[in-house]
Amino acid sequence: MSHNLELREGAYIISDAHYSLHRPELLALIKDIHSKKLQPSQLILMGDIFDALFGLIDYTYEENKEMIRLLDAIAEEIEVIYFEGNHDFNLKVVFENITIFPLALQPVTLQFDDKKVCLAHGDFDGKLGYKIYTALIRNPFILFVLKYIDIALNHLIINKIEAHLDKKDDCKELSWFEDFIRNRFTNRFACDYFVEGHFHQNRSFELSSFTYINLAAFACNQRYFIVKSKHDKELLEEHQFSKEM
Repeated sequence: MSHNLELREGAYIISDAHYSLHRPELLALIKDIHSKKLQPSQLILMGDIFDALFGLIDYTYEENKEMIRLLDAIAEEIEVIYFEGNHDFNLKVVFENITIFPLALQPVTLQFDDKKVCLAHGDFDGKLGYKIYTALIRNPFILFVLKYIDIALNHLIINKIEAHLDKKDDCKELSWFEDFIRNRFTNRFACDYFVEGHFHQNRSFELSSFTYINLAAFACNQRYFIVKSKHDKELLEEHQFSKEM
């Protein structure tokens, strides 16, 4: 799906940071971008940037409010594109200045010189049960009801969700991953590169019609990616963020 967007040399791409008060590592990187210590040409957020940020559920904004403010401020200076994930969705009511792509519009094709790059969080083609779940959990009426039940229970529901997410192991290597991807992408998508997160595998390989790239989860190792020169065969350069940079 094309939206006449361009991928820019020098863009920063970040995926699966799962930011929360228990996983604060991303905040230092975003502060460095906001202060212009780091100067990406474009910022692309590939979903699950927050561990729990649900548009229309105000309580999930509270511990994320500094990150929300900084990202919106950065988007006043450079283009910020956000692909919603399964932990952060209905975000158009949260951010004023960021271009948001919900699950239903993913993948999105960006032009990079004469190349086409498909971008998605990675859960756009789940099985029927998952598709029903994702549609229901994003439904404004269901979120409205959930919001007030959660308030009545003194935020028991959201707190339990967040406690469960904090315990998840997001850094497992999946032995079946390459076979799964090759089967999943047979005769699909006309592009030069397909980039997604969600699976946290930090792997790339050649498929029959494009190069597939699965991004590292920032939550696991503070890795992010910078788009290389248009003349370079490799699309992305991997970086590891440190506060001492």
